Amino acid sequence: MQQRNELRQAGLKVTLPRLKILEILEDTKLRHMSAEDIYKHLLREGEDIGLATVYRVLTQFEAAGLVTRHNFEGGHSIFELDDGQHHDHMVVVESGEVVEFISTEIEQIQREIAEKHGYELLDHSLVLYVKKKKAPPITD
Repeated sequence: MQQRNELRQAGLKVTLPRLKILEILEDTKLRHMSAEDIYKHLLREGEDIGLATVYRVLTQFEAAGLVTRHNFEGGHSIFELDDGQHHDHMVVVESGEVVEFISTEIEQIQREIAEKHGYELLDHSLVLYVKKKKAPPITD
């Protein structure tokens, strides 16, 4: 029921593909999913919704402000529900895992840099590409 209201509030007609895709985005533990991830999830649930429809619905969701599209290194788009909370991302280069983080210190430094150069910071996107540190050898 909540998904129906969200679609209507975004100005979108309530359809089965839109409901199912929004449900997946809201209920999954993964906050960042590709269209292919969503499509595979639909297949596992026995839903008959094609990959082209998934892409089309995600594009509609993006235009309506329901999701944010990220184009991290690697070439494909990743989508996340837009909850209105600003955060930045780390992408683990070995696995492609996306980790969200919030740093008030980084936010403040970015504002200070913009002001120092005579600008007002309106928005930004920060992506850190990281790799797992090797565990130190265990010594007795």
